[in-house]
Amino acid sequence: MANKLTLSAEQLRGLQLKELDLLKYFRDYCDSHGLTYYVCGGCLIGSLRYGGFIPWDDDADVFMPRADYEIFIKEYLKENPSERFVLLNETDETFTRNCFATLVDTSATLVKNYQKDLDIPHGVAFDIFPVDPRPSGKIKKYFQFFWCIIYSLFRAQTIPEKHGGIMSLGSKILLGIFRGYKIRKKIWKFSEKHMTKYRIEDCDCICELCAGPAIMKNEYPKELFDDTAEITFEGERFKTMKGYRQYLALAFGEDYMTPPPKEQQVVSHDLAYLDLDTPCSEYKNNNRAAAI
Repeated sequence: MANKLTLSAEQLRGLQLKELDLLKYFRDYCDSHGLTYYVCGGCLIGSLRYGGFIPWDDDADVFMPRADYEIFIKEYLKENPSERFVLLNETDETFTRNCFATLVDTSATLVKNYQKDLDIPHGVAFDIFPVDPRPSGKIKKYFQFFWCIIYSLFRAQTIPEKHGGIMSLGSKILLGIFRGYKIRKKIWKFSEKHMTKYRIEDCDCICELCAGPAIMKNEYPKELFDDTAEITFEGERFKTMKGYRQYLALAFGEDYMTPPPKEQQVVSHDLAYLDLDTPCSEYKNNNRAAAI
């Protein structure tokens, strides 16, 4: 398997259409269950610039308020409504190296390098990020950020490579001390409880706690998320936050409508393998057979 896969234009568009299927399915499930979601990030920018995917984008993301996020996970896992679309979240039986839930289209095969050794359905994945209240005051913000870092480390159980040598060294030491799954789970559950303990009524801002350290520090006035608005994406209608333009300006800068330089218009994710015509169960079985 190659270290990093280069996608053809046809493969990239096929992958985008699989992501669109996931987004539509997720939208319909949320609407039928009265759950709030917000299209965010690259999909939101793409809807405004191009009416659909950014041409070089390879995935789709959404936000959910923490309460809706927890209900979605609980209800979806209980109902198990689809054989094709499977929800992955960290449990005693499932380890993904993600700090958030993913909805996976098992009708295709997509393997990311950081997950290629894991025993999970390697389908096309759609990321679902919870958003949480950010407390006022420097001390409370500091401790929320601290618990976020601990949560991310012990849930992902992976030494970060892109956030500086000190953080990598500290992570290596902590994971070396706490080696067992049970103790690591207790730590990330404890951290999650503390970082999400604030009530929206007592806070002025919304933040992204299940993201990278730099993004964790982003703050958005909670009024931007008071209600939803509708956008058109790939000819379909989806919901986003009411103040989506203010959110984009805060998250990506005032020039978010300006495309980056040509050399930066590349697929961002580190893909190891892609087969849009083969269910991931067949990929898994074939790899098991090859190992025997």
